[in-house]
Amino acid sequence: MSNRRFQTQSPQNPPISTLDEAEVARFDRLAETWWDEFGPMRTLHKFNPVRIEYVRDHILRHFQRSGDTLTPLSGLDLLDIGCGGGLLCEPLARLGAHVTGIDPAPKNIGVARLHAAQSGLPIAYEEQTVEALVAEGRQFDIVMAMEVVEHVADVDFFIKSCCQAVKPGGLLFLATLNRTLKAFALAIVGAEYVLGWLPRGTHQWDKFVTPEELEKALSYGGFVPLDETGVVYHPLRDQWRVSRDMDVNYMLVASTKS
Repeated sequence: MSNRRFQTQSPQNPPISTLDEAEVARFDRLAETWWDEFGPMRTLHKFNPVRIEYVRDHILRHFQRSGDTLTPLSGLDLLDIGCGGGLLCEPLARLGAHVTGIDPAPKNIGVARLHAAQSGLPIAYEEQTVEALVAEGRQFDIVMAMEVVEHVADVDFFIKSCCQAVKPGGLLFLATLNRTLKAFALAIVGAEYVLGWLPRGTHQWDKFVTPEELEKALSYGGFVPLDETGVVYHPLRDQWRVSRDMDVNYMLVASTKS
């Protein structure tokens, strides 16, 4: 386990923020491309259906909701950390959730607000960090940090803050990249340099997080995984699917320890 990324913080001197300023600046530069399905975010657009289905199905099961209505998430407060342009916020708002999206990149928030207004969706977007939100004492039924963990400066503190943002009995969803040679070959060399699916420099392999490391960080926050799944790309069908293979992309859902 990398001491640089998982260094234990002194309770007397906790980090103020887990922001990596270089990462924030890079995504800020890409902000206007969020809703371009053929631009730099096209991989996320392809990835989005499998993420939404995973989140929706686990929410319905956990909160004993029926999927037979148009708005099965009605009455649930949901937080999307690192919301970008709102690619996850908008579909979940359409399912009835009261959605708050936070992102430290101001241009991302501007793009997200504009698109939500054009779509007629009452999503609350804030230029905010999860650490600051927790310091205000705010909590949500569902918290998501999808494709964010690999971009923060302190994974342990970030995950602890995510856990603190979840109401008792609520759910925390995480999606990230495993630190394997296969992930280096596919997610960085393949996706960024060979296929050009992502801008070069989007990911740093040493910031990828193994499932074991993520589970340990969750344990520090008093949470345990309820489910873990890999996500793989099928080139012949040009779509992403859940899989037992967690060597590259994976998602999990966690809740408080019983």
